[in-house]
Amino acid sequence: MARPSDYSLELAALICDRMAEGESLRTICKADDMPARSTVFLWLAAHKEFSDLYARATDARAHLLAEEILQISDDGSNDTYRDSDGNVMTDHDVIARSRLRVDSRKWLAARLAPRKYGDKITQEHTGADGGPIKQEVSRIELVAAPFPANMGEG
Repeated sequence: MARPSDYSLELAALICDRMAEGESLRTICKADDMPARSTVFLWLAAHKEFSDLYARATDARAHLLAEEILQISDDGSNDTYRDSDGNVMTDHDVIARSRLRVDSRKWLAARLAPRKYGDKITQEHTGADGGPIKQEVSRIELVAAPFPANMGEG
């Protein structure tokens, strides 16, 4: 069966629903019943309603990632284990993997919705000791040179 290549709002909405649930476009488009990613990008350029749905799905996916960050961070159930003697041991590999999962989601959420989840950079300019910036305006006044009285005689 060939991949679909004709645009339909129903198929576009299905793609967006799956994205909003956390699936990547790459994963969605691997399915035989879905269009190729290149086709989806053509549809995005050609159909405003799909472009709008896609933008909302991307935002929803970023929000889902933010919720997953909290869930992963709060889940300490596998941080420790009991060894063969019954001693409680810390599983540093699980903790490192959780940190990686959180960092990956933070990075992706910031790229998908930078206004909401991206780093905010603020620049402030101040003068001396944190005070206001002082502006000084230099003024150059041009004056005519005195004309010597004997210059025109010759």
